[in-house]
Amino acid sequence: MTINSAPDCDKPSKDWMKTGFYAIAILFNLCLIAQLLTVGIAYFYDPGWWNIHVLLVRGYGGLSLILFAGSVILLFSKRIRSLAASLPLLLGIQFCSIHVQTPLHLEILHPLIGFTLVYVSSTLVHRVWQEILPTVLLKSRS
Repeated sequence: MTINSAPDCDKPSKDWMKTGFYAIAILFNLCLIAQLLTVGIAYFYDPGWWNIHVLLVRGYGGLSLILFAGSVILLFSKRIRSLAASLPLLLGIQFCSIHVQTPLHLEILHPLIGFTLVYVSSTLVHRVWQEILPTVLLKSRS
């Protein structure tokens, strides 16, 4: 008789890690929303908020790499992996759009890329929830 207990031992830690991934995705999304709000305050009310806008992206930018790595390591679906992979890519394009001066005036795309980041991040949060929800429900029933 062969007992294979390794997958059972690994499952709770994977579930915990996926829940942690979900929490990081929510945090990333909230940081994006905060950044969007601070740029509005800086533009319409007090230009001093611009520093907070800039500091936010420097503070949470690394989370996009953690989300990408986590999506691969935790074996999420292809859709979640592609959403997570697009976050650092979009942040890189966002950085270039504001810091690289070209005759094409790519800085005009900066707000559009920002809204795309919010959309992708929100979609990631919803997709991860949909993927881990069955696991959460099964645990609550047992």
